[in-house]
Amino acid sequence: MRLSELTSKDVINDKDGCRLGKVVDLDIDENSGKIRSIIIGWNFNLIKSFKKDHAKVDWSKIIKVGNDVIIVSHPTENKGHKEQKT
Repeated sequence: MRLSELTSKDVINDKDGCRLGKVVDLDIDENSGKIRSIIIGWNFNLIKSFKKDHAKVDWSKIIKVGNDVIIVSHPTENKGHKEQKT
């Protein structure tokens, strides 16, 4: 799978079904070449003033990469950035 394919998918939190955003980047271990984490850009339609606009999710927290979405186990501490999946 290519990065361009990952970035077209919504990232969904398995805890509450909320849409966290989309993949905007990857964190790769330079020595091993393995992906350490995905970087998620929060939803652009939310007000982000003075708030962190990206989240890092460890690769080990990815539960499933589907055709349209990526399901992750992510803490719900950033409640202001979540959008309920419809």
